[in-house]
Parts: sequence; structure tokens; C-alpha cells
Amino acid sequence: MSILIFLLVTYLLLCFSLQKLFSKAGIAPSKAWIPGVNFAEWCSLIGRPRWWAWLLLLPIVNFFILAGMCVDMVRSFGKYKWVDSALAVIYAPLKFLLVGNNANDKYLGKTLELESDYSEKIVAARAANNSYELKKLEANNPYAKNQAREWTEAIVFAVFAAAFIRMFLIEAYVIPTSSMEGSLLVGDYLFVSKAHYGIRTPMTVAQVPLLHNRLPIVDRESYLTQPSLPYFRLPALQTIHRNDPVVFNYPEGDSVYVFKDRAYSVYDIKRLGIAGRFDAKPLTTRPVDKQDHYIKRCVAIAGDSIEVRNRQLFINGKAAQNPSGLQFLYKITSPNTPINNAKLEEWGVHLSDANAQAGLYNLSQGEIEKIKSIGNDVTVEVVPKKVDFDGQLFPHDPIHFPLWTADNYGPLYIPQKGATIALDPTSIACYRRAISVYEHNALEERDGKFFINGREATTYTFQQDYFWMMGDNRHNSEDSRFWGYVPADHVVGKPLFIWFSTKDGSMTNGIRWNRLFTSANKM
Repeated sequence: MSILIFLLVTYLLLCFSLQKLFSKAGIAPSKAWIPGVNFAEWCSLIGRPRWWAWLLLLPIVNFFILAGMCVDMVRSFGKYKWVDSALAVIYAPLKFLLVGNNANDKYLGKTLELESDYSEKIVAARAANNSYELKKLEANNPYAKNQAREWTEAIVFAVFAAAFIRMFLIEAYVIPTSSMEGSLLVGDYLFVSKAHYGIRTPMTVAQVPLLHNRLPIVDRESYLTQPSLPYFRLPALQTIHRNDPVVFNYPEGDSVYVFKDRAYSVYDIKRLGIAGRFDAKPLTTRPVDKQDHYIKRCVAIAGDSIEVRNRQLFINGKAAQNPSGLQFLYKITSPNTPINNAKLEEWGVHLSDANAQAGLYNLSQGEIEKIKSIGNDVTVEVVPKKVDFDGQLFPHDPIHFPLWTADNYGPLYIPQKGATIALDPTSIACYRRAISVYEHNALEERDGKFFINGREATTYTFQQDYFWMMGDNRHNSEDSRFWGYVPADHVVGKPLFIWFSTKDGSMTNGIRWNRLFTSANKM
């Protein structure tokens, strides 16, 4: 609400400041208060066609259009210095008020036309070989910029443009772990589209450009939590389908202990009972759009029911289509035939995740067949996925869900917007976090009854869709089986293609040339 008040006050101040500038330019001051008309008059005043104001309705583009209009406005009143332009872009109402209240600042005319006329005079003097006139024009040129200013403006514009492209359209992302091994590898660099599933406008306003959530060297957060904007998403180009790889904000990433290699969720640490070991580290709380980025495959969408039976995923009671590179942990034994790791690596086995001495490898079905062909005495046996402690698996309730494992999990319903569930001791474990954290309700449980926002409730209706995400490397993936649903407001975007790839995430290990400019949507 505070940011909405700030925007409203800023707009009113802008109208007030425009009123003063309009008066100096011979335009009726009252037009500064008429929405739409004020911007059309502004365009006319600087030398733009009046229809130019319609461009302010275009998302993303409007930021650049408005910045240019602010600079041209102050130039129309003889303010050509870099500091004048910078202040006009940073906070136009303040600069416009300063100009409007200064009796010495006069309206000189439409700056774009004046600059064009001045340029024509220079061209004419040069064509006439009139060195005296040319020298005078160049010496008094108010539109001229020295090299330092040109470089500064170029750098500022480049950073500004890159930041907006990254914020709204496309962001580069690197695969840091092997959880999607089989389709996306450690060291793959992706371009992720933020428009496919709907552009999510920033919630965190004050932030360092081109950084996600952490400052290098000083090891601090790169943003301020206030002011902030409410969640809003523009219409999507397409919906999320089953088996789409999706980039999203880590759902349990709102409260984390941040280390150099990764961030650890306070929830998992509390469940494990080792919170005291992290006392030396400050607890970092993050807004939704600054929580760490994860990439997994969306195996189930809102309204689906999921179940895992003996490692096979079932959606709505039917066996799901498995990714071609689906992996599990296997133990390789070969009493007489040596296992050549170089050969395994050539076949695509990720050796950095392997305990070679124990013969443990994360393998796909295709890799298993190749390994078995090494010799008749070679056996490959699956190793069941073990969890570290009771309650580690979502919904973290071993009393009501005692038999759930990573390989035999569910059934579980994925919440859909508008769907209503009954509240009871079993269901609340599955939906407590969705109700209280993701949908911002005050949930209380007293004497076997449930109270939502102070009122007793026996049912709950969901306000947004949720998704179930799993890694293709099923035995080496922290995914929805561990931290639950991904809310729709946590969705970041759709991976497009791999634009660069280093072996195991290090240039020293070499470049995977065969992966450059290949699809990131392999199935």
C-alpha cells in the first residue's frame, strides 16, 4: 500500500510541476491535471507528435519513452547539463518544480526542432566552407557533448537497458547442480524467457542492477526490502504444461542461511534439529522475487493428483511420460571386468556425482544398457533413495504419512485456484504453508479447530494455482518431494536454449561445443 501511495503522490506532484511549465510555455495550466491530455501536451511542447503519448501505455517501452520525454522537457527550458538530465530522469517532479519556480528559466521552444535547426546550420556552414561561422556555431553549440559525457551516458543507458531486459524479458541462467542431469547439465548456460508464462513485474524496487540477490566480495544482499510493489503478472503467452522445464523462485527460500556455495532453508534446518549450528550466521529473509532461482521439470499442474510407485511417477492414476534421460542411483559391480571411467564419461555419466570406490552412479536407462554391454559379469542394481531424517519429505508429517519415501510417495493433490478442500488434521499438513505463507492468511489451530484470519473454518478455497516440480536426476534432486508445491507467483520463466556450456561448470574442464545453441526443452 505504501508504494501505491508513493506513486499516487508522485503523479500528483508531476501534474503540479507540469502546470508551472505549461504556464511558461503558453499552454493552459489546467491541462496539466487532465490524464492523457497532460502527456499529449508534453509531447507537443518538446517537439514530439501528440500520439507519442500513447507509447507510455506499452509495458517496458514506456520507461524509456518517459525518460526521453523528461530529458527533452528540461532541454526545452535551456537545461543542457548532464546533472539536469540525470535529475529529470531520477525524479521528474523535483526537477520540473525547480525549473518552474526559477524566473530565469524560460521556454526556448521545441527542443527537438531547435536541435535539428542548429544541426542544419552547422551542415550549411561546413558546406559553404565558412570556417568562421562553423567555428562560432561549434563553440556555442548547447547540444554538444564532450567525450566523458558521451561515455557516461552510453554506459548508463547500456546498464539501464540491460537491467530492464533482464528484469522483464530474458535473463541468463546457469545450471549449478546435477538435479536435471540427463537433460540439462551442470555448466549449461540458458536464456530464460520471462514473457512466456507472463511478465512478472518487480516486487523489489530498490536493487543493484544486473544482480539477483547477493553482492559479490562484501557478501551482502543486493536490494532493499522497502519500498515494495504488490505481485502482478501480465498475460501469459502460454500456460505451463506437464513436463515443461521451469525456472522459479525457491519456495522455502524466504528464510535462509547464506553460505558461499548455497543457501540453506531455515525450515529444513529446524526439521533436522541442527539450527544451533548456524547461530554464527545471520538469518536472511527474502521477498519472493529475490529468493534463489531453481530449475526443475513441472511434472504436474494445478488440479492434478500425483503419486510415485516404485520410482514411477503417476499423474491422475496414469503412468506419466518419463524424460528420456531420467536417472536414478545405481550400484555397478563387476568382479572381473574393470570399469573404465573415461568410457563412462564418454557415454554421458556424470562422474563428479559418483562415489567410484563404492561403484555408485546416477544413470539413465540408456547408460545402463551400455554399461551392461561391457562384460557378462557386470551387474547394475538400483539403490533406493534414502532421506536423512523422519519428516524430511513434504508434508513433513511422519505421523499421518509414515510410509512415504522418495521412491514411493503420495498420493497428493496439487491445489488449483478456486478449488476448495476440507480442513482436517491430515489435510492441514499438506496445505498449511500454502494457506498461511503463500496466500498470506493468519492460520491458527486451537482445540482441534481451524481459524483463518480470526474466523473458524472447516474448508479453504485456494487463491492461486500451484505446480509440482521434480528433477530428472530423481535420486539427486531437492524438489517438490522435499519442499512441496511451487505457487504461481513464484514462477520466473521458461528456458529457451543453451547458449554456452562448460564441463562440470568450469572453463578449465573444457567447453561442450555440441550443446551450444541447443534446446533447453529436451524431453
